[in-house]
Amino acid sequence: MRTARFPIAVVAAATLLLTGCQTTDMQMGSQSAKTVATGSAAGSASANTSGALERCASPLGTVSLVENQSAGWYTILRNEYRLPPTANLLRLLVQQSNCFVVVERGAAGMNAMSRERALMQSGEMRQGSNFGAGQMVASDYGLSPEIVFSNQNAGGIGGGLGGIIGGRYSPLIGAVGGNLQTKEASALLTLIDNRSGVQVAASEGSASKTDFGAFGSLFGGSGAGGLGGYTNTAQGKVISAAFMDAFNQMVISLRNYKAQAVQGQGLGGGGRLGVDGGAAPSQTSAPPAQPPARRRK
Repeated sequence: MRTARFPIAVVAAATLLLTGCQTTDMQMGSQSAKTVATGSAAGSASANTSGALERCASPLGTVSLVENQSAGWYTILRNEYRLPPTANLLRLLVQQSNCFVVVERGAAGMNAMSRERALMQSGEMRQGSNFGAGQMVASDYGLSPEIVFSNQNAGGIGGGLGGIIGGRYSPLIGAVGGNLQTKEASALLTLIDNRSGVQVAASEGSASKTDFGAFGSLFGGSGAGGLGGYTNTAQGKVISAAFMDAFNQMVISLRNYKAQAVQGQGLGGGGRLGVDGGAAPSQTSAPPAQPPARRRK
């Protein structure tokens, strides 16, 4: 009697299939559902934050999030990935870092503040509600996010593994390799001084993670397809990590910040790369002097 031998991939798949049946209980605070932007913030205090987030000893000023919702990357973020605005993510990161105090400038938040002021003006609010003018805090800086690159499958190895290994298990190994994909994202942050319009800082961050979703192919699309280590993880987790990396890079530079200075007239005074700006000769100016005529001998 011959003993059947199973490839390691099949054994591993069966093991994971069994472990997936151990519990179906609700797990609050599940690590598999978290992004790098986790925990909470309240004022300068924070809890359960990521140890990878850079922090400041004290705030550098107030900041508002400026999101270009008409940009192509934002359309993909909203329509294809079905993700919320990046401002929601950055609000948490910025406050947890204690590097800036976040002020509201989003459409929904501004509408809510305007509504409360309208209610006070109508006389419907209690005495002492104090929603009068002169209480809003100015935004010293504007923080603008942008996703400059995002790839759902950067470096998927396809069925090449099966061809390399060969043999009777080539189709099986090819199915495993065909579901190994790497999700990548690159993000850009720009910090603008709202009073002068000068760019104070800019940074780029990136992140990637491999998606191992082979078991869905092995078992013909059954429930085991969700057992891959990253199969059910949204692209948003990679994007959030890229933004944290970009913010960390910016904070590191801001710790050693030195304002740029232009010698001479200062910022906006003409710069040092001068051009010929001379006016055309005036028509009323005297003609150039002629050399004296020579005397005849």
